[in-house]
Amino acid sequence: MNDQPLRRGAAFFDLDRTIISGSSVFTLGWAAYRAGMVSNRELLTDATSAATFLFAGASDEKTDAVKDRILQAIGGLSVETMSQLGEQIIPRLESEVRREARGLIDLHHAADRDTYIVSASPIEIVDHFAAAIGLTGGIGTVAAVENGVYTGELAEPFCYGEGKAIAIRKLAEEKDYDLRLSYAYTDSAGDLPMLEIVGHPVAVNPDRALETIAYHRGWAIVEFSRARKKVLKRTTAAVGAVGVAGAAFAVGLSAGRRSAARQSLVRRVLG
Repeated sequence: MNDQPLRRGAAFFDLDRTIISGSSVFTLGWAAYRAGMVSNRELLTDATSAATFLFAGASDEKTDAVKDRILQAIGGLSVETMSQLGEQIIPRLESEVRREARGLIDLHHAADRDTYIVSASPIEIVDHFAAAIGLTGGIGTVAAVENGVYTGELAEPFCYGEGKAIAIRKLAEEKDYDLRLSYAYTDSAGDLPMLEIVGHPVAVNPDRALETIAYHRGWAIVEFSRARKKVLKRTTAAVGAVGVAGAAFAVGLSAGRRSAARQSLVRRVLG
C-alpha cells in the first residue's frame, strides 16, 4: 500500500492582457505620476510602451526596455512608498479583471488547485493584487533592496520569458507541485517557456506567433471577450460564478480549433 500523498498541480496566470486587459506597469506609472514621482515625458513613454505591448506584443528588445524602465523608476524608492502606490492601484486593477479570468480562477479553486499570478511587474504589486482577488499568491520581478530602499538592480531573474519559467520551477519545488498536472495561461509568445513547462498550456487571446505555435502543438486556445466590462455585466448579472466559468470555456474556445481540445478542456480543469 502506498501511503505517499498524491502530488497536485497549480494554475499560473499571466497578468497583463490575460487576467486584466491592459498594462499593470502603466497603471503603476500613472499612480507614480499623480504622486509627483514621474514626469509628463516619462508617463508618455510608459503609455507608448503599454500601447505597443497591447497591440503588437512583446519582443526581447521591448522586454529589456520595460525591465530597464521598471528598475529606473523604482531605483532610490523606499519599499514603503512602493507599497503605498500598490494600495492606490489595486482597486483600479481589480476593476479590470476579465470575467472569464475570474471564472477560470474559480474553476481551479473548485478543483483544489492553488492559483498564482506570474508577471514582470514588481512582486510587491503582484502579490498584493493576487491576494486582493483571491489567488494563492503572486510571482513577480524581485528588485534588490538595501536599508529599505530599492537599489535599481535585480535580486532575481527578470520575471519574463525564461525568468517566469525559472520562478515557477522554484515555487513548484518549494510547494511540491507537479508541473505535469499544472496549467499556465498567457497571451504572448514571449511567455513560451512558462507554457512549455506545464502539462496544460493555454493560449489566451494569443498574439499571432503564439496562436500559430498553439495551433500546431494542439494546445487549447481561448478567446476572452474584448468588450467593455459594463457591457458584459448586463448579460451575466444573474449567472453564477461556476456557470460563467463553464460558459466562458465552452463558448470561448475558438471555432475551428482542434476538437479534442474543445471537448476536453473544461473536464480537465475540473479534474
